[in-house]
Amino acid sequence: MTHSDILIIGGGIAGMSAAFFLAKAGKSVTVLEREDQPGYHSTGRSAALYSETYGPKIIRKMSTASRDFFITPPDGFTDHPILTPRGIIMTAAPGEEAKLDEILTEGRANGANFVSLTPAELKEIIPVINTDLIASAAHETDAMDIDVHALHWGFIRQFKSLGGTLITKADVSAISKTDGTWQVTLGNGQTHSGDIIVNAAGAWVDDIATKAGVNPLGITPKRRTAVMVDLPADVNSHGWPLVASLDESLYFKEDAGRLLVSPADTTPTEPHDVQPEELDIAITIDRLMTATSIEVRRPGESWAGLRSFFADGDPVSAFDPADDSFYWLAGQGGYGIQTAPAMGEYAASLICGDGIPAHMEKLGITEDALSATRPSLVTGK
Repeated sequence: MTHSDILIIGGGIAGMSAAFFLAKAGKSVTVLEREDQPGYHSTGRSAALYSETYGPKIIRKMSTASRDFFITPPDGFTDHPILTPRGIIMTAAPGEEAKLDEILTEGRANGANFVSLTPAELKEIIPVINTDLIASAAHETDAMDIDVHALHWGFIRQFKSLGGTLITKADVSAISKTDGTWQVTLGNGQTHSGDIIVNAAGAWVDDIATKAGVNPLGITPKRRTAVMVDLPADVNSHGWPLVASLDESLYFKEDAGRLLVSPADTTPTEPHDVQPEELDIAITIDRLMTATSIEVRRPGESWAGLRSFFADGDPVSAFDPADDSFYWLAGQGGYGIQTAPAMGEYAASLICGDGIPAHMEKLGITEDALSATRPSLVTGK
């Protein structure tokens, strides 16, 4: 049996970002990943974008708190920039103008370069867009694409260089606690012990909690679909920003002369190696053809990933209310990549007993917002 200060279950972006910051703080950390490679399910299937204006309020704050890390990662973290220019245009349907104005105002206050667009101005940027369905739009010009692989493996490499241990094919079969120490038994019979467990198992976090004798918090894995679409020969999409509807029913972005399209679906499902459904692909194409003048005769390749949510849609990063050695790091939904640096730092700081990092406090990030006992989570509303 090997012993570590902290056992992290889950080697996706959430688990590895926390592992890096914990190792940096001097903790001995072992990460247990059930798949052959870390990030197989959600992290590895994400078309991630860095935006300080996209997502729920706590996500927007965590995205802002991640900005400096993305721009200036630690020495040796990666050989090339994590962020590359993209931009995002958010479109508001009639009746959504006030909500878009609120996001625009908050984004500008946080330093984002946000430009209001009329439907006519939007069509100049995205000529194929159907402006009949759009009342207003806003262009966040400094939103960026995230190199997910570079970010994830940067955390892994730095974690290992700090003495951390990553074990793959580590399917957890049993968890017990004796004299204040956790024992995690794997399917191959190996046992690892630790003083603290960090539950970063994504769609499987409730299963891990149950095995540990901890009450589940009610995670719901949801399927999200992406489809590649060919563009007509006369459409030049080079330099297009990502376009997303404010109600998160559709987004698309240029990818090597084609479009990556998603209905941003959140279909509840059981945790598994999720695959795209034919109906979701059809919905994706229908929404794209409604929102634009693009005719899609045959969709290209498609895939799906799991996004996991708690009842109120916000993540949890907190010790379990009944056990201060069991830490929840879960429920990031579709925003786990863009918030990873801040979420990892936040979790490590709380686990080490150092409280909320000062730069996050300045942004108004509180423990209540990420608590496992917040009223909206407890009531399920």
